[in-house]
Amino acid sequence: MESNIFNFNEEIMPENTSDKSYRKILAFGDKMMMVENHFEAGGVGAPHSHPHLQLVYVPEGEFYFTVENETKILKKGDSVLVKENAVHSCECIKEGILLDIFSPMREDFIK
Repeated sequence: MESNIFNFNEEIMPENTSDKSYRKILAFGDKMMMVENHFEAGGVGAPHSHPHLQLVYVPEGEFYFTVENETKILKKGDSVLVKENAVHSCECIKEGILLDIFSPMREDFIK
């Protein structure tokens, strides 16, 4: 299972994840996936865990980000390593985007 080789953002349909957030599944292959998550201020990524290694990059906005009960404020240019099965969550302080890279890909995100 994999995406097209070239993936154009304006052609990718957003998927609502809450009333204040949505995601776009970008490029992916069986070993890796990139996901763009858009949040309005007050949007929350509820605490959860998964067996995937996750890298998070903040291209814009400001977030409280929690990994295993440690919370930091992340701003544009910051990044996070979320190890496999670590409980993590976020809350958007200032409208923004989180770019997630998962390894392996999140099959549960593909319909």
